[in-house]
Amino acid sequence: MLVKTHVCVPLVMCITTVSVPATVADEPVAELVSYMQACVKVDNFNGSVLVCKDNRTVIRNGYGMANFEHDVPNTPDTKFRIGSITKQFTAMAVMILEERGKLKVEDRVSEYVVDPPYAWADVTIHHLLTHTSGVPSFTSMPEYRRDMMLPQTIEQMLAKFKDEPLDFAPGEKYAYSNSGYFLLGAIIEKASGVSYEQFIRTEICEPLELHDTGYDRFHTMLKHRASGYKRLAGAIVHDAYLDMSQPYAAGSLYSTVEDLSRWDQALRRKELISDERYEKMYTPEKKQNYAYGWGVRTQSGRKTISHGGGINGFLSYILRYPEQKLCVVVLCNVLPANPGKVAKDLAAIMLGDDYEIPKLPEIADVDPDIFDAYVGRYQISADFILTVKRVDDKLTTQATGQGELTILPESKTTFFNTQVKARMTFVQDDSGNTIALILKQRGREIRAERIAETKSE
Repeated sequence: MLVKTHVCVPLVMCITTVSVPATVADEPVAELVSYMQACVKVDNFNGSVLVCKDNRTVIRNGYGMANFEHDVPNTPDTKFRIGSITKQFTAMAVMILEERGKLKVEDRVSEYVVDPPYAWADVTIHHLLTHTSGVPSFTSMPEYRRDMMLPQTIEQMLAKFKDEPLDFAPGEKYAYSNSGYFLLGAIIEKASGVSYEQFIRTEICEPLELHDTGYDRFHTMLKHRASGYKRLAGAIVHDAYLDMSQPYAAGSLYSTVEDLSRWDQALRRKELISDERYEKMYTPEKKQNYAYGWGVRTQSGRKTISHGGGINGFLSYILRYPEQKLCVVVLCNVLPANPGKVAKDLAAIMLGDDYEIPKLPEIADVDPDIFDAYVGRYQISADFILTVKRVDDKLTTQATGQGELTILPESKTTFFNTQVKARMTFVQDDSGNTIALILKQRGREIRAERIAETKSE
């Protein structure tokens, strides 16, 4: 949704050179390239992409900028925060510890937490792994965004949700909970005797040679680190600061498309743990098809193992087809974006399935005189107004505290702007009077009532 902000960097489109290995000439590389070029042109995609089939990289590329202020382009080596893709690494850490006899997923959480609340008496590690614990997610609490920039200890973070009542009895339902995976980080530390960060580095990343994956710390000098942005009112702005002590085992890792492709191959080779525990890790709860840090589904007769991630300024998605030995990784550092759709469409191209290439809406040929009927002020919220004006033969909108944008006609009543990826449909009563508009943006629809007319310029 359009929100108040200070714009600072103009929107930039950049398509870097596509890297295509010579060994994959028989793959649909041209289709993949054309699709991604359309994503950049139509959806302003900004990030890095890798497609791997049969252990061969089909396409690896960066699009747009890793850092807009210094004109640093994204590449396959750019390091992105991966948000909740962290959870699969956390789940693997739990499986390694179970393999070594340090814990069991049937263990109660209370065995690993100091002074556990009574409500957690029946919560097990399995419940945490599958989001069936009932422990409320701290990221859904009203104070989260207010305090997310503050460094926190594990004990301080636990205190934020430790005394909250469960949302439901353990095992009764599914509800995605970042608190559950935060708790798993604390359990990993208790069972292993080392920090979560160290365990991930020494027991997963180093053995698998994932040299570009780790715990993201603000003070660390990290080569090729992407900055996180969001796109508002036609400009790029920095997304809000987040101290990475807060997402912890639920979302604090960084990685590259290259490393996540190596991660996929290591998982298919069943390194690190036994076949029995891999099967355990990929067995989903029937309530929501969620296993241990992965969503496991069957789509078009094919098994998929996938997960997305979202954290301030970043979105990510890894999509794996284990039987087809196909993996697609999409990492983004400008919001809004839809890496899940991009990954699924790229997989569809590889598998010969149907997909839709992004297209710009066609500009309708309409009489500019109809614009006068839409001029006015539309209330989105108590202190947020969208003002619509006619400027010569164009229609413009300006949200409270933001710059003016031109909107183009898709039909007589629907208009669009590609910079902010928004559509507006004007609503009229039986007499032809405009009474409201419906704003469609980022998958949401908001109705804004017309509150006053403004003279056209």
